[in-house]
Amino acid sequence: MVKLIALYKHPENKEAFDQHYFDTHAPITAKIPGLRKMEVTKVVGSPMGGEGKYYLMCEMYYDSHDALKQAMRTDEAKASGKDLMSFAGNLVTLMIGEEVNE
Repeated sequence: MVKLIALYKHPENKEAFDQHYFDTHAPITAKIPGLRKMEVTKVVGSPMGGEGKYYLMCEMYYDSHDALKQAMRTDEAKASGKDLMSFAGNLVTLMIGEEVNE
């Protein structure tokens, strides 16, 4: 499995961020063709103490790199990206990872 991972820094207004993320952005993203699973984790702290650098993480699973590339070309993915940039463009870091099962 291949993951598209989104890490979000702490927003200034967490309540407004959560409302937009869970009521608008996540439903748009969930419609992307080829998306096998979407897991959202709210970061609640750091082992070093305090709240840590990140607020939220979303892992979006695809069957392969090709499946992810195909998905990113769809209208649904374009809508998700446009929405993401409108409310969290300055907060999000995106990366691609592969599951390692050893």
